[in-house]
Parts: sequence; C-alpha cells; structure tokens
Amino acid sequence: MKISNNWLKDFIKTEIKTERIGEFLTDIGLEVEGIEKFESIKGSLEGIVVGKVLTCEKHPNADKLKKTTVEVGNGKTLHIVCGAPNVEAGQTVPVAIVGTKIYDKAGNFFEIKEAKIRGEVSQGMICAEDELGLSDDHGGIMVLDEEKFETGKKFADYYELTNDEVFEIGLTPNRTDAMSHYGVARDLNAYLSTNQQKAGFEKVSSVALSSEGTHDFTLEVEGAELCPRYIGAVIQEVKVTASPDWLKARLKAIGLSPINNIVDITNYILHGYGQPLHAFDADKIADRKVKVGTVAEGTKFTTLDGVERILNGSEIIIKDGKDSPMCIAGVFGGAESGVSSETKTIFLESAYFNPVAIRKAAKFHGLNTDASFRFERGVDPNITRTAITHAIKLIQDLAGGKLAGELLEEYPKKIEDSYVIIRFSKIEQILGTKIHREKVKEILKALDIQVLNEIQNGLEISVPAYRADVTREIDVIEEILRIYGYNKIDAPQKISFTPVKLSAQDQDELENNWARTLQGLGFNEVMNNSLTSVKDETDAVKLLNPLSNDLAFMRKSLLEGLLQNAIYNINRKNQDIKFFEFGKIYHKKEKYEERKQLAILVSGREVAENWLQPKSATGFYNLKAYVKVLLEKLAIDCKETPLSDERFSDALAYEADGKVLVRIGKVAPQMLRDFDIDQECFYAEIELEYAQKLRSQNELKFRDIPKFNKIRRDLALLIDKNINYQDLYQAARKNKSPYLKGISLFDVYEGKNLPEGKKSYAMSFELLNEEKTLEEKEITAVMDSLVKSFQKEFSAELRG
Repeated sequence: MKISNNWLKDFIKTEIKTERIGEFLTDIGLEVEGIEKFESIKGSLEGIVVGKVLTCEKHPNADKLKKTTVEVGNGKTLHIVCGAPNVEAGQTVPVAIVGTKIYDKAGNFFEIKEAKIRGEVSQGMICAEDELGLSDDHGGIMVLDEEKFETGKKFADYYELTNDEVFEIGLTPNRTDAMSHYGVARDLNAYLSTNQQKAGFEKVSSVALSSEGTHDFTLEVEGAELCPRYIGAVIQEVKVTASPDWLKARLKAIGLSPINNIVDITNYILHGYGQPLHAFDADKIADRKVKVGTVAEGTKFTTLDGVERILNGSEIIIKDGKDSPMCIAGVFGGAESGVSSETKTIFLESAYFNPVAIRKAAKFHGLNTDASFRFERGVDPNITRTAITHAIKLIQDLAGGKLAGELLEEYPKKIEDSYVIIRFSKIEQILGTKIHREKVKEILKALDIQVLNEIQNGLEISVPAYRADVTREIDVIEEILRIYGYNKIDAPQKISFTPVKLSAQDQDELENNWARTLQGLGFNEVMNNSLTSVKDETDAVKLLNPLSNDLAFMRKSLLEGLLQNAIYNINRKNQDIKFFEFGKIYHKKEKYEERKQLAILVSGREVAENWLQPKSATGFYNLKAYVKVLLEKLAIDCKETPLSDERFSDALAYEADGKVLVRIGKVAPQMLRDFDIDQECFYAEIELEYAQKLRSQNELKFRDIPKFNKIRRDLALLIDKNINYQDLYQAARKNKSPYLKGISLFDVYEGKNLPEGKKSYAMSFELLNEEKTLEEKEITAVMDSLVKSFQKEFSAELRG
C-alpha cells in the first residue's frame, strides 16, 4: 500500500522528518518497506530556462538541422543545433542547458552535454513538450507566450510542481482500518500523542451541504443482512472533465492513473478515507429507482472491463427499477451505467456491504479491486456519510455539480461497537512487564477505545466498529503493546530451557511423528472399520455373532479399506489420492494373530494440476520415496528384497534382521476391478510393532554439525543389465571406511554406444572426516576400494 506524505499531512500536522515517521509507522505495525520520491514532472524541470531564439539558419552539413543562437539571460547566448521543423528566430522557448537531465516515460534519462553535431557546436537543447514531461506532443519545439515568459527565468517557476515522498507499507490483511491516509494518520497520532510527540490531528466529520431543487429517485434495499447501510445522492449539472493538477498529483503519487474528475474524486475518497464510492450515470437508471439485492442465477452482466459475466445469484447487485443489474456491489461497476464524458447527472453511492458476500463474489468472478479489498475485510460503517459528503463537496467544487434534494439512506439497525473486558493481570502476563494503569487508559483513549467502566483488576471497554479485527481481550492487549512500543519491552538476557528426553520406548510418539511427516507431505489420514467381508476365508478371523454378512470378519489387510476410500473420492472427481491409516489386522493361523500397521495408498497425480508443474502421474518410486523418508527416522539398515504377494502385480519388501518390515507394491489389476477403480494405485504397509522394536534398540544421540565440508566424488560404472542399484548400494555400504557418509544414484543410461547387455549407473559418494579436512590420498584410497569391490562382485568397468 502506498501512502503519500503530503496527503498524510492533510490529516496530521507534524514537523517530524519523513524518515522518522517511517520508523514510527514500522514500530506500530505499519511496516514501511521503503520510501520513494515522487515528482509530478520527472526531474522537476531542473536546468530548464526560458530562452529567446536570436538567429536561426540552415545547418551547413545537414538538410534537416538548423543552427540557432539562443539568449538564456544575464547576457549569455548559447549556440544550439536544433532538428525541430518549427524553430524560428524571435521565438520564446524552453531551453535545457548543459548538465540538465532529460527523462523519458520509463524514468530513464540522458544528460545534456556540449557537443559537435555535424561539425557545429551545440551547447544545449530547445525542448518539445514531451521531452519535458508536459504532454505527449512531439510535433515540434514548445513555443512560449513572450508576454508571460521572461527570458532567463527558471521554467519551473511557471508551473505548480509537486514533490512528494511516498511510503510503501506492507500492510497485514487484518488492518482494514489503516487502508487509507486518514487511517494511517489516526494510527500515527495514537502513537505520537502517547509518546510526548506534538502533532495536530482532528477527526473527520461530515460536511454541511446545501441542496438545490429536488429529485424523484427512490431507494430500496431488499435485505439488510446483505447491505446494512446504504446512502445515495443525486448530483445534477455535472461537467465531466480532466481533474485539476493537485488531484492528479495526489493519485499519481500512489500509483493511480487519473481518468476524469468524477472517477478521480471517488478514488481520492477511497484512498483518503478508506470508504469506496461508486458513481452511476443517473439518466441511465430505469424508473429513477435504485435497488440493492440479488438477481437470478445465470443472469448475464457486462462489467466496466467489457467482459460479459454470468452471475451466480448470490452476489449483492445494484439494480435499477426494472431489476437490470448496474453493478456488482463493492466489486465492479457495469459498462452500461458508468460515468462518461456525456454524463450530466450522477447517482453517487456510499455503502457498507456484507464482507462475506463481497469476498465470495470477488473470488467467484476472479476480481480483486481496491473496493472489494476493503469491503471484504470490513470498512468503517460510521464513515459512510462523512465520505459521501466530502465527495459531494469536491464534485461541487471541481465539476460544478449541484446536489439535488436530500440524501437517500437505508440504515435500519446501527452496527454496534464491540464490548470487551480486559484484565490488567492478563496484560502483565502477556507482555512480561507492568504498564501503569493510567498509561493503559491513555493508550485506549488514543485508539478511540472507550472505557465504559472500571472493574476489579480490569476495564470494560467499547471498541469502535472500524476495528473489525479487535474483538477479544488478546486483540486489545496487542493494540496496547503496539502503541506502547515493542522496543520498550526488555528481552531477557538469559534464555533457559530443559531439553526434552526422547522416549524411544513410546510407540505413540513414533506414530505421531510419522503422521505429522505424512501430513506435511500432503497426505490425509483415514480411519476404517475393522469389521468387513472377505472373499477368501483362509486365515480369516470370523465373529461368532456378526451383525451382518458384510461385517462378519475382522480385516486381514488395510488395503481393502483404503481402496474403498479411493473409489469414494474418485467418484466425486477427486482422482488424486494420498491416504494413510494406522490400524490393526487380524489372522488365525496356529493361534490368533493381531498386528498394527501403517498403510499408505497413492494414486492419480503426484502434484495438483497447475501451470507451473508438468502433468505427472504418481508411481511406485514416489511411494518408495515416501516410505524411505519414514524409515530414515528409525536410523536402521534395511535390505531390499523381491516380494511375491497376490495383492500386487509388482512388489518389493524391506527387511531388517531377516524379517519383513515394509511391503511396497503396485495394486493388482484384478483387485482394482473389484473396486471399479480404473486408475493405477500403489500401496505400502509398515509393521508398526516391529518398527518400534527396531527403534527402541537404537541409542539416538544429539551431535554437532561437522565443522568440515563434505567431499563428493562420482563414479560411472558399466555393469550387466541384471544388476540392480540396490546390489551396488549394499556393496558400497560394506566399505569399512569411516569417511563414507552418503551414497546415491543420479543417472542411469541404457542407450546407444554401450555393449550388448550392459547399462551404465552414475553414482555419487559423500566423504567426510569430522575431525579434519580430508586429504586427497585419503579420498583416493576410499574410492579405489569402492572400485575394487564393484569390479570383484559385479565385474563392473569404469566409464571415461
């Protein structure tokens, strides 16, 4: 958000320097990210003087250039080569002397220097209007009125130039009260007035207006819940023209482009007071009636940007007497009812709309306007009349408008301030320091928060409606601290904490850890019934008295439940599946067996469809990567082995100490058909009790980050096609070197230029000595031993 310093000082008078104001604003939560200089004319016409062309003759060495002599005051005459077709002797012209910077529209400049042009000396430049930033006209040099412009005078003396400093404020979304120059000034005054800084600030109030004549417009608000307050004014004899320079400069300073005096005034009020306004061409309002309500779903409406939009029926719509939409209230105006150069009478709107309805409408139509940004966060319902009266006064002054009759208003139920109780003990507890109670009341008063009653150890207060984000005791405490000053709260010099001992014996901790990890990876947890039906009753545990045949057995696997979850989502157009479940499975063999597992199911796309990410289906190796993330938390060695399981078409297992810990596979097509699933699914299950047993055997210790850097070395190995990376990995892990810390595969090649039956694996190895920097001979020894083991076990060859 941009805040003009000149504009800010319309509301708060202070001699404090701009940089210091920026520091104060940052201290109170309106973080100033930068301060930029603004000039209504770039360069402020610095170095431009009024000159008199004394002589003008054809350039001896160029057909389109002319030699001139120009008087620039104090008896000084410059020789200037000019290419303008309209330059003549006797003209009064603006002249850029040597050293002047001439700016283009993008803010780039070139400096006028004394030079020779086709052999003739040129000591300046006679300027056109666009070169000075006065207009876009480049038809020739600017010829001045010699009776008005005096030779030798500074050209800038004849123009009202605006120089400003603009704050770029990184405003948090909840601070709708500060989304205006008045709001920022009000907040700044609260800080200054409670910190012994002098500043002149007055609350804004409505302007007394005189009306001329009457009007026959009527107003109807169909639902107060959608529009609690609405005010309209009819202004006649309006002349739509360009805005005066001061108004243009105000808008340009904060990055807005002036359009015409009516639109510019509504923008001025919006950014000045925080109240969005909208102006309609009153002559285009059917039956001279303005209605606020909704229209039927499917109604077509063309907005100001020329786009035809289909309304969903829930938007707040400003309609005419024939229920034709004129504006999506608080979001965007209509093309048919907007103000144009032909407009003579306007209907001016100032309202408070339901924030939720505005947000839904803006999101549905993909519109994010300055008005919707404020309305959906909650504007001040009590400034509605003040803002429209100030706007009417400006329209009277700048557009010759005449207010007709009385303002139309619907405000059936006043929006009340928030009632809150705060406790002094709670303030001290949160802040960690004690603030004098009188100081607390002083800050509250500065923030327009009224103390209704003093109670034991606290206050009953009333928070103004424009602070929609302050509704709880903790919110008020934050406001007190913000104005009191974060920097006044002493930070402790010593921070004490007690390290929490990790319990390797706690399986619940392991489950919670894994659950948080999977949630962080985008998974959703599910929970299914342990009772189910089974096709194969082998090893199944049957209930003695089942409620029904569908719930007659204890489940033998978690897979079926997850597949049921998957098809439920797929049928509802959610094809991207990432589910996990903690649950028990049951078997009857020599005795009843009960095991707890973590089951994971993935299907569909790996990442949601968007423009930045390519379309990619999730697969076996994505699931394998998720499983490895979980196993890394156990800090144990696992061996990868083939797995035969009728539930899978392709599968493998991870074994630890000769016992299966994990099963991973692609779900068999027949099983998917049983559930009417026509997309690939991948499933993994981890034996939780066994994982916990392995975890409890490890002694986990904290250790410092190594002071020395890891060394990476790569090997490209030519091996037989039947050799897996896992075989190479296990062989490398057997290496006795204490320096080998990491092993990974970064490339596989099976293309041309390789012998028949061969493939190439490119592996990287990380080496680290935690005591000192590794020497090259130590690195070479480790790599040589790895190469020898690969050659011995797999007849591997090194590729060049």
